[in-house]
Amino acid sequence: MSYQEPDGTSQHPDPLHGRKLNVGIISPYSFETPGGVQFHIRDFAEELIKRGHRVAVLAPGRRTRDMPLWVTTNDSSFSIPYNGSVARLSYFGFVGPRTRRWVKQGHFDIVHLHEPETPSLSHKPLTMIHHPPFVGTFHAAFDPYPLALRFFQGYLRRYLSPLSAGICVSDAAKEVVNHYGPRNIEYDVIPNGINCRFFSNAEPKAAWQGTLERPTIGFLGRMGEARKGFSVFARAANDIVRRYPSARFLCAGTGEQDAMKILDKVDPSGDLAKHFEFLGRISDKDKARFYKSLDVYVAPQTGGESFGIVLVEAMAASCAVVSSDLKAFSAVAQSGKDAAMFANGDGHDCARQVLSLLDSTEHRKSIRESGFERSKHYDWPVVADRVLEVYARVLS
Repeated sequence: MSYQEPDGTSQHPDPLHGRKLNVGIISPYSFETPGGVQFHIRDFAEELIKRGHRVAVLAPGRRTRDMPLWVTTNDSSFSIPYNGSVARLSYFGFVGPRTRRWVKQGHFDIVHLHEPETPSLSHKPLTMIHHPPFVGTFHAAFDPYPLALRFFQGYLRRYLSPLSAGICVSDAAKEVVNHYGPRNIEYDVIPNGINCRFFSNAEPKAAWQGTLERPTIGFLGRMGEARKGFSVFARAANDIVRRYPSARFLCAGTGEQDAMKILDKVDPSGDLAKHFEFLGRISDKDKARFYKSLDVYVAPQTGGESFGIVLVEAMAASCAVVSSDLKAFSAVAQSGKDAAMFANGDGHDCARQVLSLLDSTEHRKSIRESGFERSKHYDWPVVADRVLEVYARVLS
C-alpha cells in the first residue's frame, strides 16, 4: 500500500522506473449511460494521462458530447438485464473484427480488459493469436453464484487463458472469479479509486443542510432497482421520524415514481412522503456537495455490489455513513470501524444505527473522522500505483 503526500504525490517508488506506456483499455459497457465500471475506467485513464502515459479507451455505443477525445465507440450496443440492473453491451456482427483491429492498430504496450467474462467488447480480443499482454479486471460479485456462470465455467476458464494477470476490485469479486477464472495467473485485489480531494474540498449546500432538530439523511441510487435498497431506507425513515419528527430525507437518483409507490406501501397515510425530497439525477459536483451537506448518508443496498464506492465517496466528504453489512461494504468499513453497519434488509436495524449517530454528536464525529481517514486508501494516486505494479510485473 502506498500513501499520499498533502500535495497529492505518491510516496511509492515508480514501479515502471519512468517508462511511459501506451495503454489500451476496453470497456464492456457503453459510456452513454455511465455506471460504476465506466467511471472507474474514466478516472483511471485520467490518472494515467496525468502521469504522462498514453491512453485509448474503446467502448460500445455512440459518442456523446461529454465523452473525452481518447474514448472511441463502435456505434453498436444493445440493452440486457444484468446483475439486477440494465447493461448496454456490444457483441454481434462485426464487433469482434473491429475490436481486434483496434487492438492491432493501437500498438499498445498493454491492453486492459474490464469484465472480460462479459459477452461484449472486452471479451473479443482474447481470440487473437498475436497480441500485447492482456490484464483483466473483474468487478462483479454475485450472491448466490449465478447458474449461467456455473454452466459456462469450463468454457470461460479456457477462453480467459490468454490473460497475463487478473485484478479483482474486492474479495467478494475474487470469490466469484475463483469459480471460472484461469488458474495459471495471479489475481491482485485492488479496489476502485476516487478523487479524495474532489469530495473533501466540496462546499455544502445550505438548502440541503440540516439542524439538530431537523437532521438530513441521504440516499443515492436508482430507486426503481430493488437491490439498491430504497424500500429498506423507507422503512428506516418511518422509524426515524418518530424520534425526529422534522427529519428530512434527501434522495438523489432516478426512480421517483417507484419511490413514491414504496413510500405509500410503508405509510398509506402519506405523512412519511412529506419528509422526502427528490433531487433527480445530480452532477458529480452536486454529488460531492450532497454528501458534504448530510448529517448521515445511508447505503441500504441488499446485494449485487462488488465494492462500496458510494461509501468511500461519502467518507471522503467527511459524512457519517450507515450501510448494510454486505461483504463488499463491510470490507470498506473494516467491519463497522469506519461506518455504522446494520443487518442487510432490516429497516428497523438501519433506523437504530442512524439514530445512534443522530443522538450522539461524539459518535457521529468519530465515525466521520474514521471514515475520512479510511477514504485515503482509495485515492486514485494510491490505487493507480498498485495497478501499475501489475503492469510492471506483466511487462517484465
